[in-house]
Amino acid sequence: MIVSIVGVGLIGGSIALSLKEKGVTDHIIGVDNNTTHLQKAIELQIIDEAASLQDAFDRSDLLILAIPVDGLLNILPTLLDKATKQVLMDVGSTKEKILQLVAGHPNRGRFVAAHPMAGTEYSGPEAAIRNLFTQKTMVLCDVKNSDDDALEMVEDIVDKLQMKLVYMNAEEHDLHTAYVSHISHITSFALALTVLEKEKEKGRIFELASGGFESTVRLAKSSPDMWVPIFKHNRHNVLDVLDEHIHQLQQMRDLLEEEDYDAFYKLIQRSNKIKRILK
Repeated sequence: MIVSIVGVGLIGGSIALSLKEKGVTDHIIGVDNNTTHLQKAIELQIIDEAASLQDAFDRSDLLILAIPVDGLLNILPTLLDKATKQVLMDVGSTKEKILQLVAGHPNRGRFVAAHPMAGTEYSGPEAAIRNLFTQKTMVLCDVKNSDDDALEMVEDIVDKLQMKLVYMNAEEHDLHTAYVSHISHITSFALALTVLEKEKEKGRIFELASGGFESTVRLAKSSPDMWVPIFKHNRHNVLDVLDEHIHQLQQMRDLLEEEDYDAFYKLIQRSNKIKRILK
């Protein structure tokens, strides 16, 4: 099987490494607008060759689209127009607008909408990690609209990558990722801006930043090229969870201002219930 990866950054590169390691394919074609990324991906043996999107499409059994959501919305309909035997799979972090775009397309069945719940704050082919996806969750969305053979191919790949498989509809996926992923990133960006604004002596940040601060703010290193489209296309869900987050922060601020430490204690105690879920 010949696989093409469109977008050879963190996720695309990590998928390429894993597919080779697990024996899913022995030949991977890379496609990317950034020629430097393509060259680096070849040097790092992430891909075997670079090609144009059209050439890769013509020669591949599977195309994995690992680019920002805006890019997906631009190229997916055109690729589906020509898809007959090829399977198209995306790994985007939002799904509702993507699936609305291709709903009713005569070749809709060749597309499988997927989202691996894995990643780091780094980007580019140098950030690619072997076994990034092992024991992580892969969400497949609206699979009833994918052809049986296309779905089976993707499910087999998920199994070989040793990932847990979860099925959702697009609306459910976007809602829950806003709660568990997107709010984490937007909070981290805000915290970084807060500290950079208040702590003018950058050397002090470096010297005093503990493990807790570093783990909380590390997501602020993430690329805006990736995250602005995610916030844009999941705007209504992100706004909903952001409003609740601001409410919780305001509640804590009010209690601190009022010096109501008993109530503050109870709030923190209530938050500790997350330990029952995240062990």
